[in-house]
Amino acid sequence: MGDRPTLSRSQNSPGAIPSAQAQVRWPQSNIQNPLTSKHPHWLQQVWQRTTSRLPVGVLLVAIASLSVTALVLTLRQFDGLQALELKVFDRMMRLRPDEGTDPRLLIVGIAESDIRALGQLRPSDQTLAKALQNLERHQPQVIGLDIYRDVPLAPGRQELQQQLRSPRIVVITNLGSSSIDRIPPPANVPPERVGFNDVLVDSDGIVRRNLLFAATEEAGYTSFALQLALQSLARAGVTPSASSANPDYLQLGPVEFVPLRSNSGAYQVSDDRGYQILLDYRSTAQVARMVTLSDVLSNQIDPAWVKDKVVLMGYTAPSLKDLFYTPFSAGEQVRHQMPGVELHAHMVSQVLSAVLDGRPMFWFWTEEQEWLWVFAWSVLGGAIAWLVRRPVVLGMTGMALVMGVAVVSFGLFLQRGWVPVMAPAIATIASLGTVVTYRAQQAHRQQQMVMTLLGQNTSPEIADALWNCRDRLLQSGKLPGQRLTATMMFTDIRGFSAIAEQYPPEVLLEWLNDYLAAMTQEVQNHHGIINKFTGDGLLAVFGVPVPRTTRQEIALDAYRAIACALATGQRLAQLNQAWQQRNLPPVQMRVGIFTGPVVAGSLGGKDRMEYGLIGDSVNTAARLESCVKERQPDLCRILIAQDTLQYVKDLFEVESWGPMALKGKQQMVQVYRVLNHAAEGGTILSE
Repeated sequence: MGDRPTLSRSQNSPGAIPSAQAQVRWPQSNIQNPLTSKHPHWLQQVWQRTTSRLPVGVLLVAIASLSVTALVLTLRQFDGLQALELKVFDRMMRLRPDEGTDPRLLIVGIAESDIRALGQLRPSDQTLAKALQNLERHQPQVIGLDIYRDVPLAPGRQELQQQLRSPRIVVITNLGSSSIDRIPPPANVPPERVGFNDVLVDSDGIVRRNLLFAATEEAGYTSFALQLALQSLARAGVTPSASSANPDYLQLGPVEFVPLRSNSGAYQVSDDRGYQILLDYRSTAQVARMVTLSDVLSNQIDPAWVKDKVVLMGYTAPSLKDLFYTPFSAGEQVRHQMPGVELHAHMVSQVLSAVLDGRPMFWFWTEEQEWLWVFAWSVLGGAIAWLVRRPVVLGMTGMALVMGVAVVSFGLFLQRGWVPVMAPAIATIASLGTVVTYRAQQAHRQQQMVMTLLGQNTSPEIADALWNCRDRLLQSGKLPGQRLTATMMFTDIRGFSAIAEQYPPEVLLEWLNDYLAAMTQEVQNHHGIINKFTGDGLLAVFGVPVPRTTRQEIALDAYRAIACALATGQRLAQLNQAWQQRNLPPVQMRVGIFTGPVVAGSLGGKDRMEYGLIGDSVNTAARLESCVKERQPDLCRILIAQDTLQYVKDLFEVESWGPMALKGKQQMVQVYRVLNHAAEGGTILSE
């Protein structure tokens, strides 16, 4: 928790107004979590049915938004965001249009030039008396003397006391932090013409609040600025009264001055002692016309500048250190601090402008409305994260959301509404990040699942297609079965059992890995998927898991399967040469290819799954590979059925083996042996 704001007196004399500390009141709720509390059985069923029927995205966004909002509001409750919110407040204050000087006010500043002309640091009582006399000659509404005179500063004590009897003059006192630190007003000035000039300073040293009333152990006091405003308003027939809505609130004319609370706007666990409002600065440059004390003493001012004006006299010389940081300080290049007399002029102008000009007062939402405000932006951030999948677009959208928070908040600020800015901005980004993190985790899990199901033996094109279609393919942790038309390719080594008897297992394993690695590479090169290894053979599939919807796509898969088989024959010839050099036997292989309908999907449970193909087409491809084993006319025998040939006619040279009875098949199958690519291919396909 940051330091609590303190009271500082004008003219570099810090003080504080005693009062009870603000307390943090936590909202109480009797609502229990249906998942953890002991509810009746029927209520648990309702809860489970409701959550189970909600779309995953809606449920995720709701949970993420609620969690993030709770964390942000907790951080805000413990003053974790107040410093950032106040910086944003200062920035918005600087960005507001300048309202210019207030024509109702005049400031008489005691500048460095006046100190040099007088030959002393502070003007004497005689000098002040003469200045007040010259000002009163021009009939101002009221004169505020922001200069302490509890101790005489000779000469001219009698002249000053005589001048202070004027009903137009308001003097200052300082309440301080205790009775020992208090600075009393000049003697014999009635309380209705005395105001305290204590200033509320936030923990970062900036003045953002206007303290109207305060109390000590002995009595209550009105601020210096409010006393001046009340004197001026009295001439317009406006007198203070209790608000009709709340008798504890001050009302001047039609304007109700609602006091600032510990949780108003961005303030959290702040100092809410006394009766304070948010200070609405009028101008970034100068609040009112300013003249010097020397100008007043020499009567070198226009009487119209004084007549019917509220005149404030105080120190503007930096050497006297009656200076304060304001929301404008960060934007100033030279004048980083504001003299106390100008600060009080802003406070006077705020009251007069509200009552006489209809200038709005700052307003705030209730705590519940602020919670809803933060939650709404959190939901929006989570929803965008769920709907937008492209990282660049998501990043730009996230920035746009934060800008949206700033723009909407600043629009409300221009209407004098101070609502949280950093809290919803942080909630938006946090909710967006939470959903993106969840999606990334889910994507990683899905990717692992796809690789577990399909293995790593897929071509890059197939892998990309699978990943782009993952939301459709993966449901409830499984790859749902789908009916599609694919081309299966079975391979096997002829006489492998006899070869296996002649070599040690470790030699055999290395030899077999060389063979399967070469076969796998050719399958990948031809855009197929290795579905499984069958000892010395394999099952490759072309056309899964993304369904083929046109005849041309199915034909392309069939072409790729046959082209792959021919390529494996060429690779086998190369392997045989290398094996002979290592005293390993050369081998022959058989290939069976069939195109037809299958059902593809995950088989097994969550602990052990594999991508399976079910259907008579798979069996037919296996039977083509194993039929008539003794008939091996070349190094790589490739057999296909009429069902595959119809898609690749004229693209390959084939030899008809006629109708054959395959094991487990009741009907004869027209079988063809593939010899090579056709010398002049057809036109239905292109690679």
